[in-house]
Amino acid sequence: MLKPYYRTVLIYLVFASCWVYFSDSLVGLFFHTKEMIILVQNLKGFVFVGITSLLLLSLLRTDFGRIEQINHQLRQSYDQTLQGWVQVMDIRHEETGEHSLRVTRMAIKMAELMGIEGDELTWLARGALMHDAGKVGIPDAILIKPGRLTDEERAIVQQHPLIARDMMWDIEFLKPSVDIPYGHHERWDGSGYPEGLKGTETPLAARMFAVIDVYDALLEERVYKQPWSEARVLEYLEEQAGTLFDPEMIRLFIDHYDEIKASAKQRSLF
Repeated sequence: MLKPYYRTVLIYLVFASCWVYFSDSLVGLFFHTKEMIILVQNLKGFVFVGITSLLLLSLLRTDFGRIEQINHQLRQSYDQTLQGWVQVMDIRHEETGEHSLRVTRMAIKMAELMGIEGDELTWLARGALMHDAGKVGIPDAILIKPGRLTDEERAIVQQHPLIARDMMWDIEFLKPSVDIPYGHHERWDGSGYPEGLKGTETPLAARMFAVIDVYDALLEERVYKQPWSEARVLEYLEEQAGTLFDPEMIRLFIDHYDEIKASAKQRSLF
């Protein structure tokens, strides 16, 4: 089977050859004076340029459409691979296996409410899905320790945003999604990590996702804690607006709580 670019060239070559041969024959058959032949040849040239331009446009649109379809399928494969890898990581860390999917779905819904769309929404979704990717570099003895962490152990856990950033920064298709994995543990008052950023110094996507991640984590049972009630979680989030969390993000989350919560149960991500 011919490659698309060879096919395009071959179609153009066949068409141009047939045009030159048959059009010249027709000109010679119907026109006999030099002036008429020159006039018709000039007109024929303009017609040839117009038709070949349309032909090339059609062929290129077909080829680019095919390339875009292949790229779309490739992106889907990447995203499905990420989903599978993240779910395995959640299970390995003795979480529900659905935490990363739930928070990603809620992040997508909240981002849409903020007017984020297109590639920016896709990058945000990948960042949400990969938010704890850096934990792959944290020893399980620390990560799923049932008791309170020591200061040294806590310092090791707080390295996971750096691990995620370094890991994703070298992967071209994940580089635009680094903000959430690197910044979702920063806090509005500067008490977070890894950089201790304050207020709007933290990227918007990370400030938004911090609300969702804490909300879902508090509702879950973990090896080191019992689940909180939904009412207690919402009360805590409102109490911490302007301290740990961006107050505008808390307001948006509370105002649209029912639809954001419902989005956690949707099936698709991207």
